[in-house]
Amino acid sequence: MFFPLFDNLPRLLIEKPWVTIGVITLCFIVYAVQSLSPEPVMALMIYGLGLIPDVLFGQAQRPQSVDWVAPLFTLVTYNFVHGSFMHLAGNMAYLWVFGDNVEDAMGHRRFLLFVLSCGILAGIGQALITSSGQSPIVGASGAVSGILGAYLLQYPRAKVLVPIFMIPVFIRAYLLLIFWIGFQIFSAFLPGEGGVAWWAHIIGFFSGMVLLPFFRHKTLPLLSPEELPRGIKMRKKKNYWGK
Repeated sequence: MFFPLFDNLPRLLIEKPWVTIGVITLCFIVYAVQSLSPEPVMALMIYGLGLIPDVLFGQAQRPQSVDWVAPLFTLVTYNFVHGSFMHLAGNMAYLWVFGDNVEDAMGHRRFLLFVLSCGILAGIGQALITSSGQSPIVGASGAVSGILGAYLLQYPRAKVLVPIFMIPVFIRAYLLLIFWIGFQIFSAFLPGEGGVAWWAHIIGFFSGMVLLPFFRHKTLPLLSPEELPRGIKMRKKKNYWGK
């Protein structure tokens, strides 16, 4: 798949996407700790903070050396641990391009709850479907996929710059994201899992679409235009924490 570079939408209601920035920063900090630690410690972090389906459902227990958090809490912690730099970079690229506008449509506090909700639902779905119950699930892919689903519903006509055969091209968001989710669904039905949590992507994406109407700012219409709708005024940063 390709990495998006940026979109053409300005933020309308918030000045800085603090939650998006915070999640990206936390993911990079966690990965830096993983990378700078000895290899056994990196493995311990993945098993200690990752989501292990059999442990989540009470069918197995983790060794004491990696029993760091309650199994239910790994539905949160797994989002911030990544298996490789490319895994991290891909998730963070999509989060950076699409996250700020979805955060703009929701406000900081609601966006944070939205991201965590999508990550939790994606993790539960992947854990129920996977055939690798002892393997840890890690990464923000499910939560980021939820952001993509929300973006598709909120800003389908936005333009996103993506490199195609090394040539930057603007593509309408609905074309890009429909292709993206189609690729995830196609890949999910191929033989073997290939180490990718495809169903977390799919469930996260559709969770984002379903949850968007409950989290977005009510004055912003769905399928909104590319500029501020008439009658909506810029809010002061201090008053826009999900209220």
